[in-house]
Amino acid sequence: MGELIPLFPLGQPLFPGVVLPLQIFEPRYRRLMRDLLSLPEHDDRRFFGVVAIRQGWEVERVAPAAALYDIGCVARLQRVQPQRDGGFRIVTVGGERFRLLDVVVGEDPPYLQAEVEWLAEEEAAEEAAGDAESVADAPSLTLPDEIATSVARGSLDLLSHGVGELFTRYVAEVAALGAGTHGDGVEAAVRLAAAADDPAALSWLVASSALLTTEDRQALLAESATRRRLAAESRLLRRELTLLQELSAVPAPLQQFATPMTVN
Repeated sequence: MGELIPLFPLGQPLFPGVVLPLQIFEPRYRRLMRDLLSLPEHDDRRFFGVVAIRQGWEVERVAPAAALYDIGCVARLQRVQPQRDGGFRIVTVGGERFRLLDVVVGEDPPYLQAEVEWLAEEEAAEEAAGDAESVADAPSLTLPDEIATSVARGSLDLLSHGVGELFTRYVAEVAALGAGTHGDGVEAAVRLAAAADDPAALSWLVASSALLTTEDRQALLAESATRRRLAAESRLLRRELTLLQELSAVPAPLQQFATPMTVN
């Protein structure tokens, strides 16, 4: 069995390191906030799991495990502001990723809980070592391990720089179409992440900020290796730039067309 954690389904996935503000008004999630606030202030259990909704908008009315994607991300409480009506305004930040094993629906607590297993990030050194092996195994090359590893790490930096440039172009195209609401801020954040020499942070920022389909975002969330995630984002950004330039089109979230479920 996996670990049991509180669950908060949303229309889009959350990514590690990404800030997620929420307004809590439903009674079951008010209870969740009270349960979390009852823990000591610095308790590392002050979090809940965020998973994207795969189908439907009232998860409890269908089989919850089938209605949700199987990869999610922890939202760790950073700031909580109680409201006069009993609700809460909160700010969270994405933490660890997890795989959904099962969903528990009960009356106490009234919110969903999930049985999960935690997903580890592939270490940069392991990624570099893997790529170094492929470099060293090339028929025409015979390189010492330390040189091959250095080449592999340099290629990660080059890939990160390329994705940053592609995303800067993408943000400009989206802003020109009036399809984005936060273009300047995102562009500045991308440049900052790239300048900070943090390919993983850049990859999560692109995954969360680009106007991609939920399926594309979920695929990026599920990818544990920064190099492969950046490579996928490079392909996605080139595809999206082509759509923007030739069709002046961006993906529309399915939730935009949601209507209340009926018993029919």
